Amino acid sequence: MSTKTTLSITELFATHVFTDEVMRERLPRDVYLSLRHTMQKGKAVPFEIAGIVANAMKEWAVSKGATHYSHWFQPMTGVTAQKHDSFISRRSDGRVIMEFSGKELVKGESDASSFPSGGLRCTFEARGYTIWDTTSYAFVKDGTLCIPTAFCSYSGHALDKKTPLLRSMDTLDFEARRILALFGKEDVQRVVPTVGVEQEYFLIDKEFAKMRPDLTITGRTLFGARPPKGQDLDDHYYGNIKPKIMAFMHELDTELWKLGVHAKTKHNEVAPAQYEFAPLFTISNIATDHNQLVMEMLKNVADRHGLMCLLHEKPFQGVNGSGKHNNWSLSTNKGGNLLEPGETPHENAQFLLFLVAVIKAVDDYQDLLRVSSASASNDHRLGANEAPPAIISMFLGDELAAVMDAIEKGKDYLKKEHKIEIGVTQLPRFAADTTDRNRTSPFAFTGNKFEFRMVGSTFSVAGPNIVLNTAVAASLRAFANELENAKDLKNTLAELIKREYSLHKRVVYGGNNYSKEWEAEAKKRGLLNLKSTAEALPTLILEKNEKLFVSHQVFSKDELHARFEILTEAYVKTIHIEALTMVDIVSSQIIPAVIAYQKEISKTLKNKKTLEGDFSCELENYLLKKISSLASEMLKNLQSLEKKIDESKKERTMAEQARFYEKNILSAMNVLRETVDSLEKIVAKKHWPLPSYACLLFSV
Repeated sequence: MSTKTTLSITELFATHVFTDEVMRERLPRDVYLSLRHTMQKGKAVPFEIAGIVANAMKEWAVSKGATHYSHWFQPMTGVTAQKHDSFISRRSDGRVIMEFSGKELVKGESDASSFPSGGLRCTFEARGYTIWDTTSYAFVKDGTLCIPTAFCSYSGHALDKKTPLLRSMDTLDFEARRILALFGKEDVQRVVPTVGVEQEYFLIDKEFAKMRPDLTITGRTLFGARPPKGQDLDDHYYGNIKPKIMAFMHELDTELWKLGVHAKTKHNEVAPAQYEFAPLFTISNIATDHNQLVMEMLKNVADRHGLMCLLHEKPFQGVNGSGKHNNWSLSTNKGGNLLEPGETPHENAQFLLFLVAVIKAVDDYQDLLRVSSASASNDHRLGANEAPPAIISMFLGDELAAVMDAIEKGKDYLKKEHKIEIGVTQLPRFAADTTDRNRTSPFAFTGNKFEFRMVGSTFSVAGPNIVLNTAVAASLRAFANELENAKDLKNTLAELIKREYSLHKRVVYGGNNYSKEWEAEAKKRGLLNLKSTAEALPTLILEKNEKLFVSHQVFSKDELHARFEILTEAYVKTIHIEALTMVDIVSSQIIPAVIAYQKEISKTLKNKKTLEGDFSCELENYLLKKISSLASEMLKNLQSLEKKIDESKKERTMAEQARFYEKNILSAMNVLRETVDSLEKIVAKKHWPLPSYACLLFSV
């Protein structure tokens, strides 16, 4: 049975992907070798072979049932975009044939003014281009050949998330190979960041979800009283997966395997109705593409199973939210992991140099890492006892921390082997890992990689990886510049590692990042604490950060400032939509429900008073008084929110508008929510228009 399952997955995997194996089968040998060379080097495909590749790709796609092709790209909306064109071409006799040219494969055109551009494009300047990314395989999905592409404006400005990601990978590759050459490894032709993306999500009953305008419009519940039971008993985490959810997960795995996504792990998460998916590691830009497919497929497959998938970072107040753990490492074309400590990390100078490069990068660009995880939705999650705080710090683990401490103090490091002994004779003793896990740390070393835990569940991982790649490249460039000119490389290297760790060790912390003590300690160390997105985003365009991106040719100055405008506008619009949705739900649903319940109680009270006999009306009088008081408070809070929304129309800079929404609109929304949630607890369920948290979290 096990062998059959393994074989079926092996046969199924990547069947909808134009893989290397398919290319080798369908392309002439010289064309295949030329294309492979361009893919491995990350270069543009020679035009003379584009037509041959396009025809082979079309024939393969048609054999998979495709009728259309699409340039599949990732604009600054955070989701993917595509325009579908059929393969048909008209013949002179009026009939049609199926054609796909090299020009259509390599370059497409889209309306650039209709996507967020941060002022780079005016409405009347519409032309934009999609350009084939040869490093990411094409695939067939829903009857369409999807060709991963970059997206730029007529003037050449990047308008997407993929272009700067590819640029950051190039600069990291170049600087890393400079370092490796110092260790005699000139034969390394390529260094790539590899990424594994853990994705958390919620699944709830689709019919209940449809009855919640807040969920369907904003992705989160804007109202909802806490249920009697949430995650209090810790009984959902890693628990038995229910049959309906298991059926969903099985189809999800199957669909992703077809698309070449290395779906590996699935389990129940901490909160009720919350789950996690994780793939195997792959190259950064492909991991980014795959995660976009994962998020799309989660929603589509859930819908087919009568479920709604919620990717919002905090869909339920008082219940753990969802993150996306970005596991990042560095690999060479020789198969080596540059963040692998080995058995004796204290003697591994190459590893220590790359480790210190990452420490320096995280310290120097704390603000950028915070920005890469900043959004209106993620602000609800960060800092709660479910996600790291807004303070950026690193966890190295006991052994590496001890190694770096010994290096700084100029002492010998004495390795201590730590054996785990359970105390049961039937169970073996085994060596402990060199580092424990610290789930409170935003940026933790976990064996041979770093886990960036602050990223929100709705995010494209392009942003965090652009920052990581570029910041580490900056560290490596500084190190290479110094070491290449050293007269005594060995001593200079030792001094550099010691010096740089000493300069940047303030960012290393192994304790509880959730604690108030750490917040105070971080302040003493001079670490940033950018608690909100509105506070964090302006740091994106600080002079030092502008210099970083421009000098490494990841962003031009205009592109960087455009991204600041886009991200800030998205923050404001997200809160604005939530505020309007709140006003609509209270006005059209909550107020009528409260009035209806008041009428019912008043009628009961009136009937009691008209009947003969001594009937106590204490309960009815209490309820009427309580509801009337809360209803009056709700009306006052509703009017206050409406007033704040009107005030938001006053002309301000985008940064000022973001701070206004943070300080005024969000606070007014929270006050209104508190009153409505109190009313939910006393209004009869038959009158309350919104399905409760208990229904949403425990109905599947």
